[in-house]
Amino acid sequence: MPSVLWWGRFDPDYSRNRILRKLLPELGWHIVDFHPRFSSLADIEALLKRIGKVDLVWVPCFRQRDLAAASRWAKRHGLPLLFDPLISAYDKQVFERKKFPPQSRQARRLHRWEQSLFQRADMLIADTQAHADYFSEAFDVPSDRIEVVYVGAEESLFHPAPMPDHADGRPVEVLFYGSFIELQAPQIIVEAARIYTGPPVRWTLLGKGPLRAGCERLARGLGNVHFENPVPYEALPARIHKADILLGVFDAGAKAGRVIPNKVFQALACGRPVVTRRAAAYAAACRGDGERGLVWVEPGNPGALAGTVAKWAQRIRDDPDIGRRAADLYEAVFSKAVIEEQLRSALAAAQALRRRY
Repeated sequence: MPSVLWWGRFDPDYSRNRILRKLLPELGWHIVDFHPRFSSLADIEALLKRIGKVDLVWVPCFRQRDLAAASRWAKRHGLPLLFDPLISAYDKQVFERKKFPPQSRQARRLHRWEQSLFQRADMLIADTQAHADYFSEAFDVPSDRIEVVYVGAEESLFHPAPMPDHADGRPVEVLFYGSFIELQAPQIIVEAARIYTGPPVRWTLLGKGPLRAGCERLARGLGNVHFENPVPYEALPARIHKADILLGVFDAGAKAGRVIPNKVFQALACGRPVVTRRAAAYAAACRGDGERGLVWVEPGNPGALAGTVAKWAQRIRDDPDIGRRAADLYEAVFSKAVIEEQLRSALAAAQALRRRY
């Protein structure tokens, strides 16, 4: 059985990591964990610990700081190195958070640092093809060294359930959950609720984060907007099942167009239609008029969101099969079976890389 060394100060319980770490043994890979005390000196620590024979080194998401030491150790042992960044630190700091102007010295330094790291990896894993294209273009990584593996949902938790019954006349619930960050643009949801005209709807925003206080101020006086505090991860599927329509992200920035948020995978897996921003990140099978349960609106446009929700609030009452079609879309495009095949392809490519050494 081949072994993969998961290297770095990563969180094994983060959903991306949990899904991959469940799939790897099913594909015949044994996982060995190495959590160094210090990222920059990890290769020395690994030598002292005398890690046993492995076939591949994997640096998980968000762990750019672990990559340099992992690269030195992998090269010394003639092993291919995979990196699953999930996001670009340069993209996040410069274009999402706008911490540095793109032409500033700090931004150029951050770009050089991350480019050097990405190029140390023998292979990158991207969560969408749009992200793969960005990594290739922004950091000069050959496209044949990037494999796409969707984030997906933990299907043991997120699974279909019947749509809520509206025989009692209660309003359709439109649910957003998240960390209230710029990429999600939750203020667009509140602005849409302010101008909404259509069948009765309860707009619920669940979670905490930097933009929540501003959203609460924006929602003052709106009786159709409600805020809820975060729920435990294990309770999230049940909360999704209580809602009728789930909301994705609505920021107009380039990064929001390259990602498929966790909530989109999770909501579709639960059999709930999703309204989110139009984005190149989605496979061709997802595109269309929303009949399959994934509905797009123009980013940064409260009017478009309000109009779409009004249309779908009526459809929810008239179309009891919409939840099933949403679950069918997840099964066809984003399911565990699809992600397993993507991961199998990435691992096969990594094994081919090893033969180069």
